[in-house]
Amino acid sequence: MKKAIAAILLLFSIFVFSQEKEILNVLYTQQKAWNNGDLETFMSGYWKDEALLFVGSNGPTYGWQKTLDNYKKTYPNKEKMGILEFSDISVKPLGEDYAFVFGKWKLIREKDTPNGVYTLIFKKFKDGWKIISDHSS
Repeated sequence: MKKAIAAILLLFSIFVFSQEKEILNVLYTQQKAWNNGDLETFMSGYWKDEALLFVGSNGPTYGWQKTLDNYKKTYPNKEKMGILEFSDISVKPLGEDYAFVFGKWKLIREKDTPNGVYTLIFKKFKDGWKIISDHSS
């Protein structure tokens, strides 16, 4: 019985570690794209659907394209984008296909360093993990 429980715990740990690694890879791919000034690749981490929810200082935005348009409007060039850093990232599985992520973000720019926190809901699709809800402040 103890061996069966140990085996189940080991399999669960492997599953959680794999899930966390895949989600962190999405975030680091986004960070790299942002720092290269590539908003389209940055947005590849989001669910490309009209039901995508992004909540920021201006309230909720629905839809992948609208979210991209807002990013382009707010960050029209590399100077405004700055260098993005993520920290204090915590991934909490919500089952096999969903996860909750908390973290901090910071933009390092020539004249300022805006920063805040985010909460993300990730869903696993056939083509990988995607953000379906983003609340950043």
